[in-house]
Amino acid sequence: MAGSVNKVILIGNLGSDPEVRYLESGSAVAKFNIATTETYTNKNGERVDNTEWHRIELWEGLAKVAEKYLKKGNQVYIEGRIRTDTWTDKEGQQRTGVTIRANSMTLLGGPSGGVPSGGSSGGDYNQSGQQGGYQQSGNAPRGNAPRPSDPIPPSMAAGNDDDDLPF
Repeated sequence: MAGSVNKVILIGNLGSDPEVRYLESGSAVAKFNIATTETYTNKNGERVDNTEWHRIELWEGLAKVAEKYLKKGNQVYIEGRIRTDTWTDKEGQQRTGVTIRANSMTLLGGPSGGVPSGGSSGGDYNQSGQQGGYQQSGNAPRGNAPRPSDPIPPSMAAGNDDDDLPF
């Protein structure tokens, strides 16, 4: 195999308002955490919620969109890649952390509203912060990726026994 893939897709809620800063070069950087929650029933019949927190980093146009529209509690769809960062803390200890560097974002709405495009469906933003379509970078189209608001195709819906799988 000639290549590899580093892709993350998350749908979660912001744990706080984005922290946006501008570098001396004028580049915008936004950072925030989102929570994703998996719910299941354990063997004792009790409902269990397992929440994971993910550190998200947005650059340039996406950072400006985050600054303008995202607030604590908003639900957001993020596509990006995993980055592992290493640094030395104040006490001289070597630290490692995982960040998701987003290259596409869809605002799904949330408790605080304020979503562009008038409604709960939100807006799609690419890396340059332009609304509409999904793009990884530059002008390279990503194809017809499903959106989180798309209905589940009938062939994938639960209870469909029309497949020919032997198991």
